[in-house]
Amino acid sequence: MLDSILESLRVVNLPTKTDFRSITHREVALFSGAAGWGEFAPFLEYGPRESIPWLVSAIESACVPAPIAKHEWIRVNATLPAVNGQEKVAEILSWFPGCDTIKIKVGANLQEDLVRISHAKSARPSARIRLDVNGNWSVDQAVTALRATYENFGEIEYVEQPCATLDELRELKKKIGFPFLIAGDEVIRKSADPFALDLRGAVDVVMLKVAPLGGIRRAREIADHHGLPSVVSSALDSAVGISTGLRLAASFDSQTFSAGLATGQLLAGDVAEFPLVDGRIQVAQVMPTLEALAKYEATPDRYTFWRERVMQTWDAGARDQVAREEWIA
Repeated sequence: MLDSILESLRVVNLPTKTDFRSITHREVALFSGAAGWGEFAPFLEYGPRESIPWLVSAIESACVPAPIAKHEWIRVNATLPAVNGQEKVAEILSWFPGCDTIKIKVGANLQEDLVRISHAKSARPSARIRLDVNGNWSVDQAVTALRATYENFGEIEYVEQPCATLDELRELKKKIGFPFLIAGDEVIRKSADPFALDLRGAVDVVMLKVAPLGGIRRAREIADHHGLPSVVSSALDSAVGISTGLRLAASFDSQTFSAGLATGQLLAGDVAEFPLVDGRIQVAQVMPTLEALAKYEATPDRYTFWRERVMQTWDAGARDQVAREEWIA
């Protein structure tokens, strides 16, 4: 299996349209298998152990047929990075035609956050609003920010990872005097054992990012285990990674929330086309085009870097009892 991955490995460097959490280019490694293509793209700060589920997900995507799709189209949200200025906000939202839900990155500066939300509401008045904090608030900061948001804009759909830990999230739930939902992201996908977490009183919605959770099968098992509504989201993936997320989202019976799978709209180039049509993306398994692979191909030194990363992650998985017995085997 490792030899097959390395033989078909293609590395591409995809430019973004705007700065997204300090990322202006997204480098990903792709490889093919009997079932299609897989994407291995843990962020550069991730070590081999943390990258194991990303490799497992990529292997599953390339080698295991996807579950039966129960939906042809998946509703998706717009994603608004932490940008400032009404014109910039309107420009970015124009990249997401028809999306009636906006996920807004917040958490660094409350006044700037409130202005950003106001600009988003002005650009798309009827849109539902989600906030994504990436765990950056303390409990007291979260109370202040959520109250200010509620007083200015009314109810939001949910706030994603407002604080870093489950204990903080439980404390926050007790301190807020109005109804709101908390979506858990990092607290789940960065856990050593997502199945061992007690989300009661802390999390109302489970975020499912297929690559860091170890693939479609394992993400489904995590969702089923916790029995909470879920939102399938992406990690600034290429079209290959997005297609895997879409197949996960399509495996659920219902779509309670719009999926966060339109982050490809933030890329200035991609390995395949994945059109966003009236706020929805069609479920499909994409094939990278030869033209795109050539246009965005990384330099030889980056191939060396990613080959070594794949091998180091594979070795880390081989040393890990859970990975060896349940994932990679």
